[in-house]
Order: sequence, then C-alpha cells, then structure tokens
Amino acid sequence: MFLKFPVVDLRPIMREKIIHKAAELFLTLGFKSVTMDDIAQEMGISKKTIYVHFANKTKLVEAVTFELFESISTGIDSICEASNNPIEELYDIKMYVMHHLKNEQSSPQFQLKKYYPQIHDALKVKQFDKMHDSVRDSLQKGVDTDLFRLNINVDFISRMYFNGMIGIKDDTIFPKEIYSMDYLMESYLEYHLRAIVTDKGLQILNKFIKSNQ
Repeated sequence: MFLKFPVVDLRPIMREKIIHKAAELFLTLGFKSVTMDDIAQEMGISKKTIYVHFANKTKLVEAVTFELFESISTGIDSICEASNNPIEELYDIKMYVMHHLKNEQSSPQFQLKKYYPQIHDALKVKQFDKMHDSVRDSLQKGVDTDLFRLNINVDFISRMYFNGMIGIKDDTIFPKEIYSMDYLMESYLEYHLRAIVTDKGLQILNKFIKSNQ
C-alpha cells in the first residue's frame, strides 16, 4: 500500500519571492532601471519562471506596488491602535515608513508616475483614501483630547497633510542631493503639528522632539 502525500502548490510561494526581490530592487535602483533579467539573476532563477507568474514587467510593477501599499497600511493600522496620543502616533508612523522604505534611493513614486502612470494614479487613490481616513481620525482624537485646536477643520487639514506628504517626495522641488527624505519627513511633520497644537499639545511635541534628537 502506497502512502499518499498531499501535493503542495509552490506557485504562490515563488510568486511572493519574486515580488519581494523585485520590490527590493525597484526601491533601490528604480522601476525603469531594473529588468526582468536583473530580477531573475538576483534570484538565481530563469526569466521564464518570472513570466509564469507575471505576463510582463508592468504586471510585476503593479503587484509590487500594491503589495507594498497593503503591507505598509497594515503596519500603520497597528501603530494607530497602540498609540498613546496622536502626536506620538504620527512620529511612530513616520519612523515605520522610513524603516520600511529604507532602501528608497530612486524616487520610486515619481518614476512610477513617469513610466507607469496608470499604476501611479490607482495607487494615489488608494493612498489618499487610506491616509485621509487615518489622519482625519488622528486629528479628531487630538481635538477630543485637547492636544489640537478645537477650531481646526479636520477634513481640510487631513487633505492638506496628504498633499504635503506627496509634495515633499517630488525631487524636482526637493532635490535628494540637498534634502534627505528623513529630513523632509521630519521637518514637514513638525511643521504640520506646530500649526495645529494647543499649549498642551505643544508641551508634548517639544518634549518628544527633544527626547528624540
């Protein structure tokens, strides 16, 4: 009598490995520079193996883009649930995103816009929906706990915050030779918070900035 072992479908595992390696290369070298040959060589597999899972490079770029988005969104949700207050929450999110995109050296957002505009536009809609909701909730939490001014327009400021976060990634305005992404995010976050905090919130903000210098 022969024992029957369950057949394990390895295709999803290989697909995830390809997405992971492609994401690493795209963030480091750029969407335009990295070829399917580069990815295959880095992984020690044939290019045909990649094409089993992705019909073309555009499909791979799309999969990588939305996988990164979902991963970062899940991490942000966890931070929001565990945060002590909305000021620390925003700084924790900034640190998380910077760590997650630590190899981002090639302005991927704007390469995506230039070479894959449809994917870029679809991602921007997802990013706005996610950030608008989370920042709006965070702002309201700050108002309710007397950390943010009572008279702020929560919806307007959440939209402005999103617009600013997108804007600082435009290296035609903020060249990476002059401004590091860490500096831009840190400075913009402080700029944003100082505009809306109460005296109580300002004390927490100043204390937090001083302790993290």
